[in-house]
Amino acid sequence: MRVVLAEDLFLLRDGLVRMLEAYDFEVVAAVESGPELSKALAELEPDVAVVDVRLPPSFSDEGLQCALQARRARPGLPVLVLSQHVEQLYARELLADGSGGIGYLLKDRVFDADQFIDAVRRVAAGGTAMDPQVISQLLDRRAQDKPLGRLTPRELEVMELMAEGRSNTAIAARLFVTERAVAKHTSNIFGKLGLPPSDDNNRRVLAVLAYLDRG
Repeated sequence: MRVVLAEDLFLLRDGLVRMLEAYDFEVVAAVESGPELSKALAELEPDVAVVDVRLPPSFSDEGLQCALQARRARPGLPVLVLSQHVEQLYARELLADGSGGIGYLLKDRVFDADQFIDAVRRVAAGGTAMDPQVISQLLDRRAQDKPLGRLTPRELEVMELMAEGRSNTAIAARLFVTERAVAKHTSNIFGKLGLPPSDDNNRRVLAVLAYLDRG
């Protein structure tokens, strides 16, 4: 799997390259600035991009904007964004087009190799990998809004894990319940949110994320 990596801090960039290569990813470019990232994404057409939000020369949201521009040029390009802090605006921009292959992780997560590699693979496969803190803040922001406010505490727990990209099996294991119970909760969630049922896990998560982000 071919990866373009963008991170301005040399030690972190080098560490991520080594980690990705240790898990059989091919890092076709490891760049440190927005212009370099734009060029690499356009010319190399990677399977997935792992991008720091803040890159030179602006050190604002250069990395995110380069990734979004690349997704407009190549719809569905899988992008995993790394950020030092939870920025709801960045999360909303990333979710705005409603397509798959998106992720938003805090940089602290990259030090857990299994979690980071799982997120890269999930995003590359067209799924989602949203940091639990991002999801928590999005939920908190809309917790009092209807119809989200009609969800039970357990349904909110299930939806958080769905939004992270977890399967029913993984959710059941995390919450110590049966898969049948999870299926019932997800059915209730979609009913209360007015979302059509779907057997596609990625589409259902994206639908929930799109709902959380609107308004």
